[in-house]
Amino acid sequence: MSAFSKKHQESHSQPALNEIQSLFRAIMESGKINRVTQQRFMQALLQKKIITAHDEVLINQVFDLLRAGRLRVVD
Repeated sequence: MSAFSKKHQESHSQPALNEIQSLFRAIMESGKINRVTQQRFMQALLQKKIITAHDEVLINQVFDLLRAGRLRVVD
């Protein structure tokens, strides 16, 4: 199998995460959000012309966790 075929196959087996999904993953893994990550998260939201249903669920999860005090905000 050529390197191109292998890379092409890998890209179809696991779709690349978009910025919102990547930030969400980092936030959930750390259990906290800092100001820089918060700004990047908001910029990613504002830059998207269309927010997918999946992204909307992730966004709502972050805000729900913040409101519930289950996600720490650090500086």
